[in-house]
Amino acid sequence: MATISPTMDRRQIPDRRVALRVRTRSALGAIDYIAMVLLIIGGLNWAMVGLFDVNVVADLFGVRSPGTRLIYILVGAAALYSIYLTGKVRRPRSS
Repeated sequence: MATISPTMDRRQIPDRRVALRVRTRSALGAIDYIAMVLLIIGGLNWAMVGLFDVNVVADLFGVRSPGTRLIYILVGAAALYSIYLTGKVRRPRSS
């Protein structure tokens, strides 16, 4: 255990806990948030289809419209990106 000399003031000694708290940017980038929003939209749409037999995306953009197909493609791409992101994120090892 370290001792403090009588000439050192306790307030001048840096606290080790403070040194560990480093301000960092969010671990998620803009693409990650966009993918998350698209996955939420897709998940809620599938919930509506399963619970109430209502396809919200098809109702908004038309059943076979290019807008509907684009939304489905973007949701699928977001799912593939999330698989990649899940593999990229490392879990801390427990000791």
